[in-house]
Amino acid sequence: MNRRNLLKSLGLSIGAAVISTEALASLGDNRYSYKIPENPLYKPMAKPVTAVSIGAGNRGSVYGNFAAKFPDQLKIVGVAEPIEFRNDRHATTHDIPAENRFMTWEDVFKRPKFADAVIIATPDNMHYEPCMKALAMGYDILLEKPIAPTEKECRDILELAHKTGRIVAVCHVLRYAPYFVKMKELIAQGAIGEVISVQHFEPIEHTHMAHSYVRGNWHNSKETTPIILAKSCHDLDIIKWVINKPSKQIIAMGDLKWFRKENAPEGSTARCTDGCKVERECPYSAIKEYHDRRSRTKVLDLPADKSKHSEAIMDRLRTTNYGRCVYRMENDQPDHYITSIMFGDGVTANFSMEAFTSYHGRRTRVMGSMGDMVGDMDELEVTDFRTRKSVKFIPKAEDVEGYKNSGHGGGDWLMVRDFVQAVAQQNPSLLTSTIDESIESHIMGFMAEESRKKGKVMNIKMPKIPA
Repeated sequence: MNRRNLLKSLGLSIGAAVISTEALASLGDNRYSYKIPENPLYKPMAKPVTAVSIGAGNRGSVYGNFAAKFPDQLKIVGVAEPIEFRNDRHATTHDIPAENRFMTWEDVFKRPKFADAVIIATPDNMHYEPCMKALAMGYDILLEKPIAPTEKECRDILELAHKTGRIVAVCHVLRYAPYFVKMKELIAQGAIGEVISVQHFEPIEHTHMAHSYVRGNWHNSKETTPIILAKSCHDLDIIKWVINKPSKQIIAMGDLKWFRKENAPEGSTARCTDGCKVERECPYSAIKEYHDRRSRTKVLDLPADKSKHSEAIMDRLRTTNYGRCVYRMENDQPDHYITSIMFGDGVTANFSMEAFTSYHGRRTRVMGSMGDMVGDMDELEVTDFRTRKSVKFIPKAEDVEGYKNSGHGGGDWLMVRDFVQAVAQQNPSLLTSTIDESIESHIMGFMAEESRKKGKVMNIKMPKIPA
C-alpha cells in the first residue's frame, strides 16, 4: 500500500477498512493529517432550504452565518429576537423583509408556515415551547442544546417529533468535528481492540467560567439548566457516541467552591467599575477581560463603529451582569464536577469538568484491550500494544469564521451542512444527532445532577423510541 493510497484511505467515512498502526508506522512518518469527506448521500439541491431564526444571539448567528456563506444551501427568511440590535443585525445580514421580523417566538407561529425549518437558539428555558409549536405546525427543527430544561420536556419533544414525522436535529456539534469522527471510526474498526474504559476532561478555562456560568446567562441553574447540561451535555454525548454502548448507571459529585461571597477579597466592590481596590490584580476583572483584552465582547452587542467600543464596553460593565463582581453574583453552578458512568458490556467512563484551568479544549483517553488513544482535539495519538508503535492523526477543519475559539473543532457548520441536506431530502439518517440519538445523553445529565444532589448511584432508564 503506497503512501498516496494510504493517505486517501484515511479520509474514508465510518466503515472503512481497518488501518493498523503497524502499517502506518512502516511508512516512516507517524503523523497524518486528514479531512472528513463530503457525505456520499448528499444530493444536488434545486433550491436552498429556508429557515426562520428564533434567537439571533451567539449561536443563532453561528448557524445563520452558514446561510450567509452558502446561500445556495440555506436561506434565512425570518427572525424572532427581542433585542433590537441583534434583530437588526440578523435582518441586515440575511436581507429579511420587515414582515418577517418578529420580537417574540410566539409571533412567528401566528403566521401560517412560511419556511421549511426553524433554528431554535433561544435561552435554555425557552427551547420547549417554540419547539413543540414548530413541530405542531410542520416545521423541521435545528435545536440548540440542551433539548429542554427537564427530562419530561425532552421526552415530550421526542414523542411529538415521532407523531408529526418532523426532523429534530440537536446541536451536539462535537459529533460532526473531524477529531471525534476519526476517534469513533478507529474505535469501530477495532484499532485498539475492545474498549475497556474512557477518561474525558473538559477544562472550561477560568475566565470562560466567570463569563458564562458566574456572570453570564447560565449563572443560575434554576433559571436555565444545570451546568452538566448547559455546558457538558456535549461531553456526556460524545462519550456515549464514541463508545456506542447503552448507558446503565451514573454517579456524580461537585460543588460551587470558589465563586462565593465569603471568598470576596477585602476592598472589592459590587462591580469592577465601582472603584474596586483589587481590580487590577484580580484574575476575574471584568475591565481587564472585556475592555483591556477585548475578549468575549460579542455578548455586549457593541456598535458597528469600533471607535465607540471603549465607551460602549464600559457602559455595559456599569449596567449589566458582565460588570459585576464574580464573588457577589446569584450564581449556583458548580465550578468543579465529576461523574462516573457504567455502560453496556462493562465499559466504564469518567468525566471531569473543571473551571480552574488556564487553557480550554477537551482531552480524552480511551483504553482498549490492544491499544489506547490519547487526544486533545488538535491531534489524536493511537498506540498499538502489540507493535508498541504510535500514529498521530491531525484533523484539518476550519472553525466557524469569527468564532475561532468555539472549542467545537469545526463541527458547527459541518452539522448545519448535514441538517440542510437532511431537510432537503427529508432523510434524517444524514444526521448523527437526531433527537432519537441525542436524548440518551440528556437523560444521563439529568441523572447525574440528581446523583450529585442525593449522593447516590442512579439507574438510567431510556425512553422507548417509537418505531
